[in-house]
Amino acid sequence: QVQLVESGGGLVRPGGSLGLSCAASENLYTINDWGWYRQAPGEQRELVALRTKDGSTTYADSVRGRFVIRPISRARVYLQMNSLKLEDTAMYYCMVDTRTGPYWGQGTQVTVSS
Repeated sequence: QVQLVESGGGLVRPGGSLGLSCAASENLYTINDWGWYRQAPGEQRELVALRTKDGSTTYADSVRGRFVIRPISRARVYLQMNSLKLEDTAMYYCMVDTRTGPYWGQGTQVTVSS
């Protein structure tokens, strides 16, 4: 069973930056996609950033130009978040899609507040 653990969340001022890491419990044999998602209270989970194995990336319109997804290894992915806004406040989840299916982390809270 692959487990993912996010880290790096916390409280940040508007306009600030934060980096999130996601570490898998093992090196993954195959990786189709790395993704970051977020869910605000009362809202549905939404895609923030997606990186496919061919290197293509997809960003939500709301974060494009501010966030960058960057796979580090076969067991780690990073999300750099810049120019943070109040509406970025959410629980952030990493996801990896492999041959055996998608795996999700437990999430890390990001709170943007003045």
